[in-house]
Amino acid sequence: MAGRFDRNPFDEEQEVNPFADQVARGKASGQSNYGGGAFNPTSRLSPLPPEPAGFNYDRDAPIDIPLDTSTDLKKKERELRAKEIELTRREQDVKRREDALARAGGIVLEDKNWPPFLPIIHNDIANDVPDHLQRLAYVAFSTWLGLCLCLLWNVIAVSAAWVKGEGPTIWFLAVIYFIAGCPLAFLLWYRPLYRAFRTESAMKFGWFFLFYLLHLGFCIFAAVAPPIVFKGKSLTGILPAINVIGDSAIVGILYFVGFGLFCLEAVISVYVIQQVYMYFRGTGKEAEMKRQAARGAIRAAIS
Repeated sequence: MAGRFDRNPFDEEQEVNPFADQVARGKASGQSNYGGGAFNPTSRLSPLPPEPAGFNYDRDAPIDIPLDTSTDLKKKERELRAKEIELTRREQDVKRREDALARAGGIVLEDKNWPPFLPIIHNDIANDVPDHLQRLAYVAFSTWLGLCLCLLWNVIAVSAAWVKGEGPTIWFLAVIYFIAGCPLAFLLWYRPLYRAFRTESAMKFGWFFLFYLLHLGFCIFAAVAPPIVFKGKSLTGILPAINVIGDSAIVGILYFVGFGLFCLEAVISVYVIQQVYMYFRGTGKEAEMKRQAARGAIRAAIS
């Protein structure tokens, strides 16, 4: 028979009596741990009540873990790739149309975007001109703007001279210079250069050189303003400035400012034509232009 102090095999787990030390001391003193009564070695603590469901210190709380993150990234990547392919296709389509029009001798349609407050011309150097030519294109564009400024200041100075008694003829000439000079400069030399940078056309370069030399000659002539046409006072050159400063200091100062503007315009124009010519020769367009000119002369002779 099993002893009365043997472990119960049906117990779920062995329990530890926290009063074991006190029982041992009770035996030694001959007294009970419970009010001096007889010591009952079979007494034990009752098991703790089971914990309520869900009393797990939030360890069983659901945690939302996004499992479709990689799927979303792949989807966005596919969408970006599709947009990139579509943009590339459109760029190629536009380039193909421009090349076809250039070969056919047509004119590429250009949206007017400059000046921003009142678009009257197309000028988009950042998108139309190759990166290595953009700086030169900007300088060339600045010479066109500089010419417009010179002619506008010329109108102001000549108007002041008219008020001081120089007569209306020189004022009408100054207005004609401004009204005709700005658009003609844009059409005759700036736009050919702009399109030459875009299409690498040798003939466009040829048109630019021809009319830009005329532009440069006009700037030099205006800076001097010899007394050839109406005594030269319709242009704010050095000679009219010296002539009118004795009559009116204000008019003379205006003329001297105009002289400085024409000189600055001439210097920058020399730089532009030099840089364009160096690029023109470096790319071999000079020989191509000569061949095209020879073929044109032969066709004209045959026809």
